[in-house]
Amino acid sequence: MQRALAFVTLTGMDFELVGELTNIETIAINLSIRERASLKERYGGRRWRKLKGVAIVRLPNGHVRTAEVHWYEAHGVGKRKLKIKRFLD
Repeated sequence: MQRALAFVTLTGMDFELVGELTNIETIAINLSIRERASLKERYGGRRWRKLKGVAIVRLPNGHVRTAEVHWYEAHGVGKRKLKIKRFLD
């Protein structure tokens, strides 16, 4: 099985997911999401969820770290706006 690596460009921060997201938890669903209107306008989708999980990430300087990552997801749209919230190591 071949794993796809995701390269994420964020405001001022680029990182690459190395491996899979683990310990995934739902933080908020639909009406509880502050950015819901802008997510629907920009990406479409109906039922948005905000999730968090743990991943190993590679930073632009080459360092590999374990981080808590947050993102938004909707059926048929996929993961959007991934961001590192904090480093766990």
